[in-house]
Amino acid sequence: MEFLSKEGFQVVVCDGEAESVKALRSQSFSLCLIDITLSDGNGFGVFRTAKAIGVPAVFLTASPEESHAVQALDAGAEDYVEKPFRPRELLSRIRNVLRRNAENTPRMSVGDLLIDTNAGTVEKSGRIIELSALEWRLLTVFLDNRGRLLSRNQLLADIWDVGGDYVNDNTLTVYIKRLREKIEDDPKEPKIIETIRGLGYRMA
Repeated sequence: MEFLSKEGFQVVVCDGEAESVKALRSQSFSLCLIDITLSDGNGFGVFRTAKAIGVPAVFLTASPEESHAVQALDAGAEDYVEKPFRPRELLSRIRNVLRRNAENTPRMSVGDLLIDTNAGTVEKSGRIIELSALEWRLLTVFLDNRGRLLSRNQLLADIWDVGGDYVNDNTLTVYIKRLREKIEDDPKEPKIIETIRGLGYRMA
């Protein structure tokens, strides 16, 4: 993966299914490269997690069996690359997947919010809402995990270094409050970002 790093990608390498799933749940990724054969479990376990949180996946395998390719693509993988592959070919496939997903990202509605992740805009009842970089990042983390319970530690892991600013637990509380004040009809009775008492938060 040194080649991808030199091409400007930030690469996280995981050893096995458990470590990969943990990384997917605690960090944000634009794409997941998954080897079918892992030191523990298999690539399809990792893929199910990636798919559940909306991360596009490309499978890598040394197996020439056609059934593996069919299984991966039928499950919803974006692409399938057989080893050995040429680095430039893999790079081209990665860029195609990222470009395709960027072009196809829909405008999403949550309640009376209309969110365009390509344009980086949020509208509420036809009015543009101005968000800070960290507020936007917090909102997109909830969008990427819509319907899932997120602990405070998970949120902190995803947003702490936006803009180079350290975000602690108290700061997270402040930013959730600010975001609610901008997107909720009644911030004291939030319907979009719900508090699950003692556990965390969830976007409805």
